[in-house]
Amino acid sequence: MRRVFVGNLDFSIDEPELQELFSTKGTVDSVKVIRDLESGRSRGFAFVVMATDEDARRAISELNGQRLRERSITVSEARPKPQRSPELAGQGHGRR
Repeated sequence: MRRVFVGNLDFSIDEPELQELFSTKGTVDSVKVIRDLESGRSRGFAFVVMATDEDARRAISELNGQRLRERSITVSEARPKPQRSPELAGQGHGRR
């Protein structure tokens, strides 16, 4: 459970700022702010990989609901990415 989801982020938050915040709760292996592929703008959420399960649990319990730049952030265990069926790959992206 070392991978943590962080939601409701201000769109101007970047990886170094999240790295600094999460490093107060344990060792951070990596931080990835998810961005729109076309515009490069943040989508308002990120994933943080902590060094240990204990660090991840501490970050979740102590940071969930905390205010960061006037927003109450959501911090939870990251769920696995859902598998897409091969016949649906490439469909439904608004391109016609």
